Amino acid sequence: MAYEFKATRRVEFSDTDQAGIMHYANFFRFMETAEHGFYRSLGFSVVMPETDPRLGWPRVHAECDFRKPLRFEDLVEIHLLVAEKRTKAITYQFRFRKLNEEPVVEVARGKITIVCVAHYPDGKMNAVPIPPEIADRIEVAPAELLA
Repeated sequence: MAYEFKATRRVEFSDTDQAGIMHYANFFRFMETAEHGFYRSLGFSVVMPETDPRLGWPRVHAECDFRKPLRFEDLVEIHLLVAEKRTKAITYQFRFRKLNEEPVVEVARGKITIVCVAHYPDGKMNAVPIPPEIADRIEVAPAELLA
């Protein structure tokens, strides 16, 4: 079982705004990079076309607090921690650390909550329990790591 994952990304020119700072919305894209990497490390993908009905993971909550800016070419570690796991939902905490600064510094902290849903052919979707083959691979991080 796993409760954390780390991904590394470099801030691309297209991630920045006119001031040369990474646009706030891109922090959420970086969170998805870590989330999808976490799933792959557990042997599955965010897209699972083989399930019937097809499963999805929409966001029901997203937040991010920004402490320091990121700029073009900065190397960023995105540390995902499982903050909460319920029957149908998971909350992830993310810590962003700028790696190309000495000492390494935390620049932002975010959180997303996702819900497992079934997508039906008529376009409807309903929250459903996370399948055991996924839920059994994920555990909540120790409290001391989440503090």
